[in-house]
Amino acid sequence: MRSESFMFKGKYEINIFVYKWVPNENIELKGIVQIAHGMAETAIRYEKFAEVLTDNGFIVYANDHRGHGKTAGKIEKVGDLGEDSFNSMVDDMHELNKIIKNENVRLPIFLLGHSMGSFLTQKYISLYGNELNGVMLTGTCGKKGIITDIGRLIAKCDSKRIGRNGKSILLNKLIIGRNNNFFNPSRTAFDWLSRDNKEVDKYIDDPYCGTIFTAGFFYDLLSGIKEIASEIEIKSVPKDLPIYIFAGDKDPVGENGRGVIKLVKTYNKHGVKDLIYKLYKDGRHEMLHETNTEEVFYDVIQWLKAHR
Repeated sequence: MRSESFMFKGKYEINIFVYKWVPNENIELKGIVQIAHGMAETAIRYEKFAEVLTDNGFIVYANDHRGHGKTAGKIEKVGDLGEDSFNSMVDDMHELNKIIKNENVRLPIFLLGHSMGSFLTQKYISLYGNELNGVMLTGTCGKKGIITDIGRLIAKCDSKRIGRNGKSILLNKLIIGRNNNFFNPSRTAFDWLSRDNKEVDKYIDDPYCGTIFTAGFFYDLLSGIKEIASEIEIKSVPKDLPIYIFAGDKDPVGENGRGVIKLVKTYNKHGVKDLIYKLYKDGRHEMLHETNTEEVFYDVIQWLKAHR
C-alpha cells in the first residue's frame, strides 16, 4: 500500500485534509472507497481498514472533517466546526468525490460512513446518491423522533448560554457520555466504542479523539439527523442504489440493533431494491475496530466485489 495526502478548499474556504491509500502496482484496480469518519475521531484511524481494501484492489480516500484532525490543525480548534457544520461537511464530501472522479476515470465509487459520518452519508445519498455505485453505513441509526427535538432545544438554549462556539459539557454528557451507561461497570469512559481494549486505549491516548464539541455543532448535528429522517429526504434516495448497513447489536448509537432495523425498514418501505444488513453479536459501536475485524473486513470486501 502506498500512502499520499493532499488538501482541497472546502465550503467557507476551509482547507480540508485528505488521506489517500493506493494499492501496490502489481494489484489490479477494482474501485474506490471514500470514507466519512465519525465525530471526535480522525481519518487516520481507518488506515488498517484501508490496507485490507488496497490489498483487494480498492483505492481509499478519507478526509478529516472540518473541526477534526489535520483539518482542524491545532488541538484547541478540534470540536469547533463553524457555521452550518452538518451541511458543510456534506458539501466537503461531495467536493472530494468530484476530485476522486477526476483522478480515477471509469472506476466504481463506494461511500462508507461511520457514526456521524453515517448520518452525513444518509444526507449525501438523498442529494447525490445517483453519483455513487454503492453505499455502506455503520454505527448508524434510523429516526429517533422526539429525542432529537428535545436535544435540539437543549442545544439551542446552550448556544445562547455559552455561545455557539462554546464547548458544551452538558450536551457531551447527555448525547455522548450516556453511551457508556450500557457497559457498567466500565474500564474507561469509552468502553462503548469496542470490546478491543487496545483500540479503546489508542483512541483515549490520541489528543485528536474524544474532544468535547461546541453547542453550535450539536445543534447542527441534531438538526441534520432530524432532516435525514424526513419523508422527503428518504424518498430522494435512489431506489437502485445498493446499500449495505452493518453494526454491532450492542451499539448504543444504533439502539442495540433496533435503530438499525428501523432504518432498514424505512429504506425498504420506500422501495430501495438492493439493501442488506448485518448485526454482529456483542459488537459495539466501532465494528471496524472490534475484536472480530477480520470477519467484518471480509464481509465488506465480499459486498464490494459483488457490486463493482
